[in-house]
Amino acid sequence: MLFPLFGFFIHFSFSTGFLFCKKKKCEVKEGMDKNSDWKEGLERERKEKDKFFAVHGQSPIAPEERAKFRGLEYYPPNADYRFELELHEHSDKKLLQIEDTGGNIRDFLRWGEFQFKIGDEECTLQVYKSDPSEELLFIPFKDVTSGKETYGAGRYIDLEHERDRTPAGRWRLDFNKAYNPWCAYSKNYVCPFVPPENWLKIPVLAGEKKLKREEE
Repeated sequence: MLFPLFGFFIHFSFSTGFLFCKKKKCEVKEGMDKNSDWKEGLERERKEKDKFFAVHGQSPIAPEERAKFRGLEYYPPNADYRFELELHEHSDKKLLQIEDTGGNIRDFLRWGEFQFKIGDEECTLQVYKSDPSEELLFIPFKDVTSGKETYGAGRYIDLEHERDRTPAGRWRLDFNKAYNPWCAYSKNYVCPFVPPENWLKIPVLAGEKKLKREEE
């Protein structure tokens, strides 16, 4: 999982426990299991993240607030928000400058896009890379829940080649793993804003919600 931190990206794997730094129209659900296995894995990952936030020295929760931290808020796991999709790479990968919460400008490449349906709504999300050699795909998005049930500035999804790509070359886009940037928890962190082209006009009722203590 990717966490923006002072111009770098802090990547923490809740499955391995390793922490390290990195300088960052079709719907297919074939082969994606809908049994309890993926739900159990998701719940386990969420518990590990809660533990990280509660006790780890790199937690974005202020030390004085950790004693009363009772875990993050999530939507229940929902298989309808899991997709296996083809990434439609752009032939002309244009540079996009995105402002962050600290007033800085960050350069990203518009690498491609995902096309899918949520309910009856046709959706498109642009996919970004911080560098052509970067294997990580960065998908920030806002939706109708932003500023209400979820963090107002939007949420992120990261996709890693080894973890999130199928043998057939499709990508697993799972909104159940959508998470808040660390600036949602502390003003000590800066995070890229979501470009308007990735503002969805429907609610995405999956993934992380905002903390109850967060202000609108």
